[in-house]
Amino acid sequence: MAQRTGLEDPERYLFVDRAVIYNPATQADWTAKKLVWIPSERHGFEAASIKEERGDEVMVELAENGKKAMVNKDDIQKMNPPKFSKVEDMAELTCLNEASVLHNLKDRYYSGLIYTYSGLFCVVINPYKNLPIYSENIIEMYRGKKRHEMPPHIYAISESAYRCMLQDREDQSILCTGESGAGKTENTKKVIQYLAHVASSHKGRKDHNIPGELERQLLQANPILESFGNAKTVKNDNSSRFGKFIRINFDVTGYIVGANIETYLLEKSRAVRQAKDERTFHIFYQLLSGAGEHLRSDLLLEGFNNYRFLSNGYIPIPGQQDKDNFQETMEAMHIMGFSHEEILSMLKVVSSVLQFGNISFKKERNTDQASMPENTVAQKLCHLLGMNVMEFTRAILTPRIKVGRDYVQKAQTKEQADFAVEALAKATYERLFRWLVHRINKALDRTKRQGASFIGILDIAGFEIFELNSFEQLCINYTNEKLQQLFNHTMFVLEQEEYQREGIEWNFIDFGLDLQPCIDLIERPANPPGVLALLDEECWFPKATDKTFVEKLVQEQGSHSKFQKPRQLKDKADFCIIHYAGKVDYKADEWLMKNMDPLNDNVATLLHQSSDRFVAELWKDVDRIVGLDQVTGMTETAFGSAYKTKKGMFRTVGQLYKESLTKLMATLRNTNPNFVRCIIPNHEKRAGKLDPHLVLDQLRCNGVLEGIRICRQGFPNRIVFQEFRQRYEILTPNAIPKGFMDGKQACERMIRALELDPNLYRIGQSKIFFRAGVLAHLEEERDLKITDIIIFFQAVCRGYLARKAFAKKQQQLSALKVLQRNCAAYLKLRHWQWWRVFTKVKPLLQVTRQEEELQAKDEELLKVKEKQTKVEGELEEMERKHQQLLEEKNILAEQLQAETELFAEAEEMRARLAAKKQELEEILHDLESRVEEEEERNQILQNEKKKMQAHIQDLEEQLDEEEGARQKLQLEKVTAEAKIKKMEEEILLLEDQNSKFIKEKKLMEDRIAECSSQLAEEEEKAKNLAKIRNKQEVMISDLEERLKKEEKTRQELEKAKRKLDGETTDLQDQIAELQAQVDELKVQLAKKEEELQGALARGDDETLHKNNALKVVRELQAQIAELQEDFESEKASRNKAEKQKRDLSEELEALKTELEDTLDTTAAQQELRTKREQEVAELKKALEEETKNHEAQIQDMRQRHATALEELSEQLEQAKRFKANLEKNKQGLETDNKELACEVKVLQQVKAESEHKRKKLDAQVQELHAKVSEGDRLRAELVERTSKLQNELDNVSTLLEEAEKKGIKFAKDAASLESQLQDTQELLQEETRQKLNLSSRIRQLEEEKNSLQEQQEEEEEARKNLEKQVLALQSQLADTKKKVDDDLGTIESLEEAKKKLLKDVEALSQRLEEKALAYDKLEKTKNRLQQELDDLTVDLDHQRQIVSNLEKKQKKFDQLLAEEKNISARYAEERDRAEAEAREKETKALSLSRALEEALEAKEEFERQNKQLRADMEDLMSSKDDVGKNVHELEKSKRALEQQVEEMRTQLEELEDELQATEDAKLRLEVNMQAMKAQFERDLQTRDEQNEEKKRLLIKQVRELEAELEDERKQRALAVASKKKMEIDLKDLEAQIEAANKARDEVIKQLRKLQAQMKDYQRELEEARASRDEIFAQSKESEKKLKSLEAEILQLQEELASSERARRHAEQERDELADEIANSASGKSALLDEKRRLEARIAQLEEELEEEQSNMELLNDRFRKTTLQVDTLNTELAAERSAAQKSDNARQQLERQNKELKAKLQELEGAVKSKFKATISALEAKIGQLEEQLEQEAKERAAANKLVRRTEKKLKEIFMQVEDERRHADQYKEQMEKANARMKQLKRQLEEAEEEATRANASRRKLQRELDDATEANEGLSREVSTLKNRLRRGGPISFSSSRPGRRQLHIEGASLELSDDDTESKTSDVNETQPPQSE
Repeated sequence: MAQRTGLEDPERYLFVDRAVIYNPATQADWTAKKLVWIPSERHGFEAASIKEERGDEVMVELAENGKKAMVNKDDIQKMNPPKFSKVEDMAELTCLNEASVLHNLKDRYYSGLIYTYSGLFCVVINPYKNLPIYSENIIEMYRGKKRHEMPPHIYAISESAYRCMLQDREDQSILCTGESGAGKTENTKKVIQYLAHVASSHKGRKDHNIPGELERQLLQANPILESFGNAKTVKNDNSSRFGKFIRINFDVTGYIVGANIETYLLEKSRAVRQAKDERTFHIFYQLLSGAGEHLRSDLLLEGFNNYRFLSNGYIPIPGQQDKDNFQETMEAMHIMGFSHEEILSMLKVVSSVLQFGNISFKKERNTDQASMPENTVAQKLCHLLGMNVMEFTRAILTPRIKVGRDYVQKAQTKEQADFAVEALAKATYERLFRWLVHRINKALDRTKRQGASFIGILDIAGFEIFELNSFEQLCINYTNEKLQQLFNHTMFVLEQEEYQREGIEWNFIDFGLDLQPCIDLIERPANPPGVLALLDEECWFPKATDKTFVEKLVQEQGSHSKFQKPRQLKDKADFCIIHYAGKVDYKADEWLMKNMDPLNDNVATLLHQSSDRFVAELWKDVDRIVGLDQVTGMTETAFGSAYKTKKGMFRTVGQLYKESLTKLMATLRNTNPNFVRCIIPNHEKRAGKLDPHLVLDQLRCNGVLEGIRICRQGFPNRIVFQEFRQRYEILTPNAIPKGFMDGKQACERMIRALELDPNLYRIGQSKIFFRAGVLAHLEEERDLKITDIIIFFQAVCRGYLARKAFAKKQQQLSALKVLQRNCAAYLKLRHWQWWRVFTKVKPLLQVTRQEEELQAKDEELLKVKEKQTKVEGELEEMERKHQQLLEEKNILAEQLQAETELFAEAEEMRARLAAKKQELEEILHDLESRVEEEEERNQILQNEKKKMQAHIQDLEEQLDEEEGARQKLQLEKVTAEAKIKKMEEEILLLEDQNSKFIKEKKLMEDRIAECSSQLAEEEEKAKNLAKIRNKQEVMISDLEERLKKEEKTRQELEKAKRKLDGETTDLQDQIAELQAQVDELKVQLAKKEEELQGALARGDDETLHKNNALKVVRELQAQIAELQEDFESEKASRNKAEKQKRDLSEELEALKTELEDTLDTTAAQQELRTKREQEVAELKKALEEETKNHEAQIQDMRQRHATALEELSEQLEQAKRFKANLEKNKQGLETDNKELACEVKVLQQVKAESEHKRKKLDAQVQELHAKVSEGDRLRAELVERTSKLQNELDNVSTLLEEAEKKGIKFAKDAASLESQLQDTQELLQEETRQKLNLSSRIRQLEEEKNSLQEQQEEEEEARKNLEKQVLALQSQLADTKKKVDDDLGTIESLEEAKKKLLKDVEALSQRLEEKALAYDKLEKTKNRLQQELDDLTVDLDHQRQIVSNLEKKQKKFDQLLAEEKNISARYAEERDRAEAEAREKETKALSLSRALEEALEAKEEFERQNKQLRADMEDLMSSKDDVGKNVHELEKSKRALEQQVEEMRTQLEELEDELQATEDAKLRLEVNMQAMKAQFERDLQTRDEQNEEKKRLLIKQVRELEAELEDERKQRALAVASKKKMEIDLKDLEAQIEAANKARDEVIKQLRKLQAQMKDYQRELEEARASRDEIFAQSKESEKKLKSLEAEILQLQEELASSERARRHAEQERDELADEIANSASGKSALLDEKRRLEARIAQLEEELEEEQSNMELLNDRFRKTTLQVDTLNTELAAERSAAQKSDNARQQLERQNKELKAKLQELEGAVKSKFKATISALEAKIGQLEEQLEQEAKERAAANKLVRRTEKKLKEIFMQVEDERRHADQYKEQMEKANARMKQLKRQLEEAEEEATRANASRRKLQRELDDATEANEGLSREVSTLKNRLRRGGPISFSSSRPGRRQLHIEGASLELSDDDTESKTSDVNETQPPQSE
């Protein structure tokens, strides 16, 4: 495998880090210490190093702690070299033993590697956590790869099986075995997932109709099987309690074409009883948790604790919700194609299994016979299964049993009855499971696409060894024996093929034959018979028992090698079988019963004959079961003959299982098997923990160690020739000659040189094979050889280093000798005189110094050359930089030109804006003149109003008369049309009735002839009733329309109120801003007393205006008083109408009492009537309360409206006051402005300030435009409001005229109000003009305020002097304020009157025009209609009664609707609270349950260890001394084990105490949880029940009312003619039925229309809500952005100020520099040029500064624009809020209308039903001949019910459509996203502007830096050149001193430009650089 260093997260759980494994240090440690494995009780095996050998024992030292121990030689197992650590295939281990296998698995498991190969096996250890190695990426990683190319994985096994199937066309199988909880089911799922992904049919095929459905169904089959076949056990929360073989069929191209599932050994006893802390199958808990109320009632479900078969009640699974799992199971069934009927039938059977357990039997006193004291459970059970209760109880208690040829009823004891019920429950569930599997196979079967080959996946329980094993364990172990034999055979075949390919000599052994004796012991049919055959044989004998079976088994198989008898009499086991995995003790209790699986055949036949088709299908093979007669025959000899009749008709469980297993093995033998062995690491379900003994036991049981045993028989280690030569050639250095040699020949030579035993190896064609352990021996030899070589290498190295050191020492010795010789010579010469002369003369000689001087000159020359090259390079660099600066200068000049052009354009813009301002001022003066004109016009209109009032008084009388005549005409027209229609309908009805009566009998014809006169009378009555009914319907429709109009008006009033609220808030904000401005200006306003005196004079003028306004107000107040009187009269008339309603209701009650007295009703009817009366009384009370509340709300609304108007007017007054004050201040400030203007002109900042003011004026002009547009919008809204109010007034007036004859009075009021309204309209126009003037003046004042704020800093000193004067003037200012307040009060009152009267003006004017037209028409018909008025008044009174009744009904339904809404809201809140509490409780319960499970796991682990230790002790006691151990050692070990057992017991007791405590806590929590859930369910149930009860009560009320009406008709008919009542009733019924049908159809049509409207309104509501939420979010974001922009503007202003300061500083420096340049440039023309250049540069920088200032102003403009946009967004937000409120109101109104229509529909349907009932009862009592007609009526009633159901379904569909409409909300979200994008774009523009500013600053800084660098470099170069020249000429340095050293900075916009005097010198040097050479 390739080495991987940076592993990704999933790969960390797949790949091994080989760098750690190939560590030389670990290899050396293994070689040096001779590490081996020794047995360990704690770790299984421990690493130790051998110290010494003592005969058969060895002294070892433990590697972990260094302790020494004596171990038997036979117990020691060899350790593999470190190169085999974490090896992926354990078959490659050179030392194949249990310790090495366990160590390898442990190392890989602790590293997160759960998959390991062991030859053909893939060993999987359960990680107990989710690993990221099952994603689609991992699937793609393994797809198409060979097994050895990728690390071990279940996907690699699946891929190899899939590829082998495609390539070899051979069927494949994958066998997953292991203990419960080891992960078999999960790995099976992963195999199916991989195959479904890789072989999906929809990826490559297009011819299938349903792409990918088969794969989806295949994956969904698992959840269904898990819910019905899996359960929670102590070991596993999702344990499969059955085995399954999934066969997936593939076509030729490799796509999935179908699947089939076979199951084995379902643990059906779990359905009846469960061990402690275990659950039954998941489906029971899922059904009880997830079933809805309807399903619970259908299936008769109860609570968890009510079922006896749920032994432990409800035990939740951590991390799982049974309710959610139930929904998943149901969804999976729908995907699999299960129909609703099939699912319901299955769930019925599941519920019936639970009901079986609740059947209780009682033992009778005198006899043993069982009895059933209560049969309610039996009734439920029989209802679910479709049986007769009596027959079922008889079949259970006294079943019929065949005796000889006769059947006898035999009484059953209590025990027999209980056993029979449990057996039936188990059998029912088993048959249901079998049917389910068959149904899934039917869904997965695709006969059209026949598979070419298949892959089978076997998921079956592994080998199980408990203390005592039963019949089920024998079957499982028998299966595993057969599977292990298959593995051994497969492994043998593969080994044989490998050896044949390599041409190896091999004596073949069939290892599969090793397991044959044990298999024969179990399955052999005869000679001697095996266990299963003997068991079947015993089942046929009458007196056979489990004991006789064991005796016969011992007799037949006692001598078998794999069979053992119990060793002692006390042993609990009956016999023992030695399997390949170990010895297993079996207890044969109830084996005969389990094998026969007897049932009560009486009940089975009942189930077969069930009325439920599903149950009958489950029990269709009833003739094959074992009946009670066989079971009883076992105990009673009398029934022994019964077996002869039944023989051969049924099969035992053992036979069936053996047959299915043989089929499975035949299938598997025809496939190429792939083996997966799943291992459970611990019983605590903890991740990262591995119990060695537990894993070793499973390795034995799973056959892994058996496979290793087979490997050891052959040559398990194999290595290719090249690798063998490369690794072990070091052991045979001279065996292979130099040059090329074939690998096989080289290996043969190496083997001969190594002198290995020929039995230890085989040489093949490409590999060399070794027996186990040979490679480890070669590795040891190799390590020893390498150590020898390294020691020799180290010796050579050390010798070389020693010789080198010795040579160095020798050189040092010779040097010392030379030093000594020289020292001795000096000592001799030092006193010699000639030597002294020589030493003194030698330094004086010139010759000796010439070399030194030459050397110094050379060095100096080199330095000069280096400096010259350096200076030349710098010069080139400076020239290049100079060129760049010139280019940049040109660019900047171009930019400057562009900016100057922009500035000129801006100047033009300013001029245009000034002109526009002048125009606006002129417009303002025009508006003021128009205001004066309007006042004059107002006076003229008042005069006209008085004239109109007189004219209206003349017309009032004429209107009264015409109104009465018009009403008569309308009534006459309506009645005439109704009569014509009714006559036509009656003609049609009579024709139908005639045709019916002709067909009737002759007797009926005689009666009709006799009673024809009476019939005519009744027809007239019917016509009258029909007329009345039509009138009522017309009135109902009119009233409904009026009600809608009233609701619309109320909503519009609410909208107007909201708008006014918004306007008030805006005005308040404006007032607050104005107040702030006034506070700031107060200091400046109080400067001068002259302005105050002028203000006082103006105040006097204002008082005169105020007095005039007060007069107008008084007149308007008088008009308002008149309107209020009219309003009170209307109220009085309404009270009269309510009194009439009450009188009518009392009359109705009196009529009801009379009806009750006359009717002969039963007691039940009387009770119903009393209930109905109570309900009617309650409804009346509720209606009265509702009306009162409604009136109170209307009054509150009016009061609020009035208060809001008052507040608005007050605010307007305040604004006007402020306006007056500001005007006064303005005049004073204008004079100050003129004085300050003179000073401002002197300053140099005129240009910047003028620009600043221009920008502000632009912004203010834009604000003016925005406010003008807002004023227009407000005006339009007011117009709309007035028009709406006009419509409302029309509706109200018409209602009052028709109902209470108040039209005349209103006409008078209208005439008076018309003139008033004209006056108010004029006032309104005046006020609008005043508002415009005010707004313009306010804006002007704001502009002046801004200019004054800029001047404020300069006037600080003057303010201190004027503060004293301010105090004196403030008192006078307060007086003027009071006067202004009084003036504003008049304006406020005028506005109130204007707004109130505007509403009435237009409405009354329109009415006046209409009535004028009607007057001309009515004058002609007045005389003619006067006579008919008296007749129509009676009809009018009658209609009024009807109207009052309908209003009462309407109020009742409104009240009921409100109550329903309140109840639903309250229950929703309670449900939310309960859910929150339930979640908290569930979290607590889960945490406690986790703690409990951990404690239980610890307990189980200790119990398991205890059992294991006991077993080991017994084995040690009983086993023979095969290996030479003495008895003394065994006793010692026994004592040690006993001590450990006692310690473990004490620990176990402590743990049990802790467990008990945790269990108590858990139980308390469970009780609390169940109580909470039960409470929540009860609340929901009660709410549903209340809703249903209310619905029923409403229906009952309608029916009872209609029954009363029918009784009245009966009494009238009896009074008129008792003989002919039958015929008249019949005709009335037919007419009423047809009319009711028509009415019902009309109501249904109306309901549909309203439902469509409701849908539209709901959609609009959802859209409005979504948009409102998004706008809220946007407003918050915009506020944040606004704040950030404000902060940025402040920062920019600060930068502008700093730049201005820098500019001033730069100007000062410029002046100084100019002086210095003037002084220094007296005689130097070059310096003058430099000065000019610098001045040009300074001028350029000043221009740049001005450009930056203009940029800042542009940024300020952009900021103002953004603020305007934010304001517009805020206004849009307010509009959206109001729209959302409108939609809410509309939705509520529609809901009310919908419920009213529903109620009406129910009334009509109830009326039809009640009429049917009454007539049927009367006809049944008197005539039997009309029974056929009664049946027809019943059918019609059923049809009406169906219609009701259809309407309910349609309502559900409408709700679904409403959910679909919510999707449209997404479109509005997209629109909001576009708005967000727009905001982002604006932000981007702002950021770009900032970036432009930063770029300009950066370019300026860059220029500055480059200028500095250029000047400094120039200066340095000039100096160095001059110094070099002087040195060359004179040989001495010359220094230049600057005349004015120093450096100054010029700060511009945060950047600095450094200029120095030295720069000027450098510039001169640049100019004169060419002059020195010329002079030379």
